[in-house]
Amino acid sequence: MNAVLIASLRKQCGGPRDGALLRFSLGNALLADGELQAAIDELRRALGFDPVYSAAWKLLGKACLDAGQPQAAAEAWRNGIAAAAQRGDKQAEKEMTVFLRRLEKTRP
Repeated sequence: MNAVLIASLRKQCGGPRDGALLRFSLGNALLADGELQAAIDELRRALGFDPVYSAAWKLLGKACLDAGQPQAAAEAWRNGIAAAAQRGDKQAEKEMTVFLRRLEKTRP
C-alpha cells in the first residue's frame, strides 16, 4: 500500500501541485517505509517551499534521528522551534523543545 502511495506522490512532483504539502506527504510516506535518506531529502524539499513549515521541521528531526544523524536532528528541531515560534504554532514548538532536550540528555 505504501509503495502505491509513494509512487502516486512522486508522479505529482514537478507538476502544478508540487509544494510543501506534497513533499511533506512524500517524506512522511518514505519515512514510514523505512527509506530514511529519501525521506530526509523530501522533507528538505518541503522546507525549500515553506521554510516555516513546523511539521516538516519536526518530521525532519525524527527522520535524521532515525537515520543515526543526531546533530542534524538537533539542528532541524532548533530551526523548527524558531519556525513554530514565528508562525505561532505553540504545540509544535513545545514538542520539538521536548525532543531536543531528550536528545541533548542522551548525548555526551
